[in-house]
Amino acid sequence: MLSNAILVGTVVAGTVGGALIDLRTRRVPNVLTASLAAAGVTLAASGATGVSLGSAVGGLLLGGALMLPGHLFGGTGAGDVKLFAAAGSVMGAGRILPAFLYVTLAGGVIALVVALKRRRLKHAFTNAAALAVGRTAAVAAVESPRANNRFAYAPAIAIGTLLSVLGG
Repeated sequence: MLSNAILVGTVVAGTVGGALIDLRTRRVPNVLTASLAAAGVTLAASGATGVSLGSAVGGLLLGGALMLPGHLFGGTGAGDVKLFAAAGSVMGAGRILPAFLYVTLAGGVIALVVALKRRRLKHAFTNAAALAVGRTAAVAAVESPRANNRFAYAPAIAIGTLLSVLGG
């Protein structure tokens, strides 16, 4: 029971901290992601969380691999990739895929709320459809600073990882 509390507490501290910083600065600091990753590996090595060292390293690598395409296509920042990878080191490889699904759903809900708040819902759906059918010009339209499409993604990571570790 204590091992689960340590795991949940570490995920909460790292991801919620990253979300709050991202909302305020639009950055997720390397010191936070590196510290979270180190904590995950250290806790696994010590047996404090019930996650094996191999699973912690696997969660780190798989978390990064799952988030990397979103970064390469311009949907997330590098800090988001590192934050999710670091959270993967704490959760372990077995929880990273469900967490990614929750993160994706939370990100979609947040994107809809942001689009509604900015009165850009129709524009968002038009660009999403263009991206889905492979129109490369849509990437530039979505990523243009004038498009007002960007938002902090670390809150989605916090929500998704917390749902995963809490058994949601």
